[in-house]
Amino acid sequence: MFISIIGPDCSGKKTTMQYLIQKLSFQALALGHRQSFMPEDTMVFSHVTEMLRYVTQNWRSHFVACDIDRLQDLTVLRKRPFFLLVAIDAPLALGFSILSTADLYIVNSYSTPAAYFQYLDDLNLLNPERLRPSWDTYFMMLSELASRRSNCMKRRVGCILVKDNRVIATGYNGSPRGIRNCADGGCPRCNAATPCGESLHHCLCLHAEENALLEAGRVRVEGYGRCILYCNTCPCLGCAKKIVQVGVQEVVYSQAYGMDKLSAQVFAEAGVVLRQHFPPLLKMDIEGDFYVF
Repeated sequence: MFISIIGPDCSGKKTTMQYLIQKLSFQALALGHRQSFMPEDTMVFSHVTEMLRYVTQNWRSHFVACDIDRLQDLTVLRKRPFFLLVAIDAPLALGFSILSTADLYIVNSYSTPAAYFQYLDDLNLLNPERLRPSWDTYFMMLSELASRRSNCMKRRVGCILVKDNRVIATGYNGSPRGIRNCADGGCPRCNAATPCGESLHHCLCLHAEENALLEAGRVRVEGYGRCILYCNTCPCLGCAKKIVQVGVQEVVYSQAYGMDKLSAQVFAEAGVVLRQHFPPLLKMDIEGDFYVF
């Protein structure tokens, strides 16, 4: 892994670099010259292409730099699958527009290096999924992306049906085809702010799982290969029954829902594997939405 740290002065770039060197055995790299806070064995390169050539030849080792601040240099580095751009900010610090391009964004609000190091330990910077997501994370993030198409006033739910690591159908919740979108007043129940789980028999919205199952059809689900359903929210009881009926063999979800226990009972009795997977690249905010951290 090659980590390049960017951010404004006094945000903790140097401290983060020291953490990577001291605790995770990263090798320090520099462009032009070695700065005073860098260790004696820092490798200095005259140009970013020279640095990249060396890292590429030794990509299984870990490297860190914090003096690469030109967008054109970072653009070259970001093409490589072993490169991670980490932006660090701190309260009241002035940011740069380049921070928005980071793969990982850290807000350093810690008063001591020890507290900050503990935070970095918990963050697990060396998690390989930061460079290449696992299949579970890949499909779960696709389900989250699908949920952004939702037009339901209640919540955004996305679903992906997968067989042999190939997507066979996608779905998101909202009004049926030909009916006014829920967000435009198409579903009176959702627009009346009815509490979740109540008056579901009056809801006009199709669930994400229903849309995906309808798109795939039973023949494609039950055919050769193991069919897995990924959903960013645990299926409700009604969807659980349909999932069982069409022959899905495994259900993976990230967010909990009010009917989790009932759905789990149905899946257990039918022999459908149910498990929760929360992508390490995503974090929940207080409203329950995802953002990359």
